Amino acid sequence: MPDTAAGFVDAAFLEKEGVKALGVTKRDRKTDAGAVVAWLRKSYSRHSFEASEQYAWGNQAPAWVGSKLLRTYWYDGAFAPGHPKAAAQHRYFQVVARSPGVQLRLGHVAVWKPRFRGPIRRAVANAASEMGVDPTELLQKFDNHWDFRPVRQQKGVDTLIALDLVRLAGRGFIDTAILLSGDRDFAEAIRAAQDFGIEVLVATPRLGSVAREVAAVADGILEMTGNDLQRILPPRREPKPRP
Repeated sequence: MPDTAAGFVDAAFLEKEGVKALGVTKRDRKTDAGAVVAWLRKSYSRHSFEASEQYAWGNQAPAWVGSKLLRTYWYDGAFAPGHPKAAAQHRYFQVVARSPGVQLRLGHVAVWKPRFRGPIRRAVANAASEMGVDPTELLQKFDNHWDFRPVRQQKGVDTLIALDLVRLAGRGFIDTAILLSGDRDFAEAIRAAQDFGIEVLVATPRLGSVAREVAAVADGILEMTGNDLQRILPPRREPKPRP
């Protein structure tokens, strides 16, 4: 009977490493979830056929050999309601969720001020006092030329990926998992899934983005080509000029 696979896509990892591989910036590209699903389906079918060649006669694989991508789980972090980018992000998530074969799974994005903001401002104020300059005035000038950007970090996304990976493997719903992430923290989740008898492949835009610990335990690594990434991360459309 055909083998069944599921994709586990860390959207932030795909975007970060994808634009790096293409030599572009995040603001220039957007992620096409449908193209990601198509790539996963194509790559898994090719991998499944190549793995079956040892049982094939000539160039024809046995009739029982096949593959099926059950679905793709899409993981991302969501801004809290009220955040300036929350509304636009929600519209994007709706597009992703409506993509055939995709199930959206969301963690959250934690936002906080940099810890070094206070010490730097105090150092500027102390330097102003020693120079006989009004600290308040200097800080106002400083703020005009320097902006402390908030620190953002995804929370809960890696946990969701690891839990879903092990849960589906343990229930016997899949034969192969395709993990699109290279974070070293997934090494133990991969081992746990493999203990249930499934194959775990790691997909990535760049081989260098896969942690050694993950590469060591994965059953195989699927690397995206430049043409693949151009389809997965197409350029953003330029806004039409108003008449």
